[in-house]
Amino acid sequence: MKATDVSSSLRHWLGIERNTTTHAEKWISGIGAFLGIAAVYAVIHQVFPQGLAGAGPAGAIMLASLGASAVLLFAVPHGALSQPWAVVGGHLISAAIGVSCQKLFPGHAWTPALAVGVAVGAMHYLRCIHPPGGATSLAAVIGSEDLHALGYHYLLEPVGVSVAAILLVAIVFNAPFPWRRYPLHLHRRRQAAADVPAAQRHFELTQEDFSAAMAGLNSYVDIPEESLTELLELAKQHAERSPVHPQVLSPGHCYSNGRLGREWSVREIVARSGAREVDYRVVAGEGLGQAGRCGEEAFRQWARFVVTLRDGRWVR
Repeated sequence: MKATDVSSSLRHWLGIERNTTTHAEKWISGIGAFLGIAAVYAVIHQVFPQGLAGAGPAGAIMLASLGASAVLLFAVPHGALSQPWAVVGGHLISAAIGVSCQKLFPGHAWTPALAVGVAVGAMHYLRCIHPPGGATSLAAVIGSEDLHALGYHYLLEPVGVSVAAILLVAIVFNAPFPWRRYPLHLHRRRQAAADVPAAQRHFELTQEDFSAAMAGLNSYVDIPEESLTELLELAKQHAERSPVHPQVLSPGHCYSNGRLGREWSVREIVARSGAREVDYRVVAGEGLGQAGRCGEEAFRQWARFVVTLRDGRWVR
């Protein structure tokens, strides 16, 4: 197996996704996070001036919790976990659960675990999953006596005012960039008109089909359904502009079977052999590193189109 094959296999095992964002987008995310946390710091300083100045527990805990929110709000502003209800509900509901657990079962070793576990379940049922909320519930239990003394006031100060501050920065900061306006409802990407009318398509997936597929997946996906369906429609339009099977098979070229997920595969033709056969090796996807031989017609029916590796991504 070649070094590139080993590297690709390791990347899949570790779950390292290809990053297609530009350098400018990365810098925008970092600057946004800086401004968001600066706003939270300023708010915390006003609410708990003595505690923050002395690196007190309240200030330190909230900066840690909101720091995680900043990653979501400014690095993935269109993610499902980043939307306003997820941020507000995730923090406040988790904070309430954390305070309640601390009041009902103070001093027990399992109380922190109970607070986080119940918070995760509540966020699931209330459709406001926000990972930093787990830290907010945990902080209500493992914090200092001064933090425990706040009781349910913890939901308003420092949690509520901090969440309001970082949400306001996220809305204002992302507004000048049309491709990342926040919340997602403010972002509407213009879609190119389909080259093939819907009535002439060989198949037409519907919103109902997509909803059924999501239900069958039975796993939380951090992409809003609106964005997923939009992405699917753009992919379908792109597919309909391309030929179905290549007519010419050339050694040294790579071909994709055009499938999705685990069934996707890319083969490189190594050489042509007698009796109209080709030798190939799998360079990406299912069967990575394997080699084989088959008839030209069989390979042509398997292949959908020619692909090339560009910037770590296989493209047509």
